[in-house]
Amino acid sequence: MTDSEIDIFRHVLVPKARILKKEEVEEILKKYQTTKFNLPKILSKDPMCKALEAKAGDVLEIKRKSPTAGETIYYRVVVTE
Repeated sequence: MTDSEIDIFRHVLVPKARILKKEEVEEILKKYQTTKFNLPKILSKDPMCKALEAKAGDVLEIKRKSPTAGETIYYRVVVTE
């Protein structure tokens, strides 16, 4: 099997993720009073970014399961090294 044939999001330990639309990014940045590049980073060569076909500058919304909160949402901006 090659990397392109594996769906990493079917694995129980991989959180749900998606690329945010431009309007959604603007809302998030306004809500948290920050800029895009002050967000935590994720490398474009990360398997999640590759699976989503995310490009540098894209913002990902990552939903993780939490034992206390049920579900937590994280945002990451895609960067190249």
